[in-house]
Amino acid sequence: MTNELFDLTGQTALVTGASRGLGQHFGRALAKSGADLILTSRKLADLAPFVAEIETLGRRCLPLELDVRDQASIEAMAAAAEAAVGQIHILVNNAGCNVRKPALDVTWDDWNLILDTNLRGTFFVAQQIARRMVPHHYGRIINIGSVTSVFGYASLAPYGASRGGVRQLTMSLADDWGKHGITVNCLAPGWFRTEQNKVLYDNKEWVEYLVDRIPVKRPGQAHDLDGAVVFLASESSRYITGQTLLVDGGISTGSTRATVPPPSGVKA
Repeated sequence: MTNELFDLTGQTALVTGASRGLGQHFGRALAKSGADLILTSRKLADLAPFVAEIETLGRRCLPLELDVRDQASIEAMAAAAEAAVGQIHILVNNAGCNVRKPALDVTWDDWNLILDTNLRGTFFVAQQIARRMVPHHYGRIINIGSVTSVFGYASLAPYGASRGGVRQLTMSLADDWGKHGITVNCLAPGWFRTEQNKVLYDNKEWVEYLVDRIPVKRPGQAHDLDGAVVFLASESSRYITGQTLLVDGGISTGSTRATVPPPSGVKA
């Protein structure tokens, strides 16, 4: 095995939702592996600091405005990206949102916001970029899911439904587009601190509760995702499609002890 399997030099990756958080970490990892970037956000100005950072790495970087809840915005972004760079090799479908509420308190508008952004937006961005990948008979599409794609949590009903939908969508698109040389996979992070959930991580008791249920005994750190996104974007994953890769420290294995801890001072 050589580094060529993970080398993205000469390729262009489009990362949605790149103005902050994990979207920036995905973009940074791809750029460090050689890819030029197209970055999107609802507010173009929010991308400026990150664009400058990527350019210091010696990579080209194109910022584009995108609202994944707006079909016209998706179509305009895809057309502008193609006109500017030609072939788009990699798509990281990262744009998403959440509203954390008990299920009885979720409103109609909450549901629509989350599903329209996380599921409908993911599909139509993938569709527009895949149309441009097909003529080149090559593409890597990475839909960002979550441990909630496979695991249920209270107060995350619409979010879990959207991320579970992304997992199912990934399998369908992989079947649709494999004949065109396009792989479609889902990268599903576990519990990582982000802008959406930082209030939880400010609660020491909650963090201890979480860590107790993670086999590796810590929440995720952004760099834990670097290898996974580069792997799915590169030639090293060429025969992998329709899969969901959980990067979750093992919490999806169960999270409930099946044995009683031994008394203090007694070896297990």
